[in-house]
Amino acid sequence: MTHVGVLGANGRVGKLVVDDLKVTENISLSSVFVKNSLDFSIDPSILVSTNLISFLKSCEIVIDFSLPDACESLLEAAIKNPKPLVIGTTGLNNHQLNLLKQASQKMPILYATNMSLGVALLNKLVYQASLALEGFDIEIVEMHHKHKKDAPSGTALTLGESAARGRGLDLNKVRISGRDGNIGQRSKDEIAIMALRGGDIVGRHTVGFYNDGEFIELNHTATSRNTFSKGAIRAASWLVNKESGLYSISDCLEL
Repeated sequence: MTHVGVLGANGRVGKLVVDDLKVTENISLSSVFVKNSLDFSIDPSILVSTNLISFLKSCEIVIDFSLPDACESLLEAAIKNPKPLVIGTTGLNNHQLNLLKQASQKMPILYATNMSLGVALLNKLVYQASLALEGFDIEIVEMHHKHKKDAPSGTALTLGESAARGRGLDLNKVRISGRDGNIGQRSKDEIAIMALRGGDIVGRHTVGFYNDGEFIELNHTATSRNTFSKGAIRAASWLVNKESGLYSISDCLEL
């Protein structure tokens, strides 16, 4: 039995991880970390802690769906108290991403901006299409609920990286995140990533490859957040006995 600690249990996906662990074989919830208090009831045998060190000591692996600052604190604590980490928190800045890489030298870490099987496959298809469809313009549109705080989504940025890799480009140098006014015609290499927000949309990502006379669009739509929670639990079961290093959801799914 693998004992899991959950960081970000008060969040939308964190709550689902807690619920899904109850019905998953060979893995169980042992602790949750909260900044102040847990906003729902939980089995009294589960440790609810506001101390990261106590939290880390009470579990064999951590699943993190929190906020960037909380994830940063987790990484800093885990460097001193190594523990396998499954991190699904998005919106990490460069310092936090570098900290994640540093921590992965001491423990196995699976970092994914999206934990779903479909998105993992979509990334592979986007890379292949980008490589094959030379000269096609690449545009990415992502749609999420009105409460999402970061934009573009981490998933959209990862898809952009897959597309850029297929062209041998640096996404940071070719990414466009908005167009307004008389900006001139589209450049050959630019990759646009546009964000839409509204309602209760769980998540929809479209990667389009557009050429004169034809275009191809690859789509993924998440209809339930359970796809992310179940994917994270599957990743935790896979990661717990791995050697130190930085892993992706594609590694877990052997794509």
